[in-house]
Amino acid sequence: MTNTKLIASLLAAASLSFGTAAFAAEPQQDAAMAGAAAASGDTALTSKVKAALADQKQIGVSAAQGVVTLTGSVPSTDEGTKAIQAASAVEGVKEVKSELTVASK
Repeated sequence: MTNTKLIASLLAAASLSFGTAAFAAEPQQDAAMAGAAAASGDTALTSKVKAALADQKQIGVSAAQGVVTLTGSVPSTDEGTKAIQAASAVEGVKEVKSELTVASK
């Protein structure tokens, strides 16, 4: 009878420790899932901005946490300004950083 109680106690303790380990791992999983969702959101945002700038293929677009960076060369400052405005108008864009240069003629 004593062995049965001992085994039952050990099984109960083991299942509690597994439950605690699983619970402790949840924040890490949540953080990983949030990171994956952010990366997916950045990819989607990059695609939306590229679509908004479809007529300006020379402009590179990247996004990180809603901040869009435009790179490349444009023929004039007006074209650069239009690109920045078009990117800013895309839903989900929090900020636009311009690394655009004006091509010399």
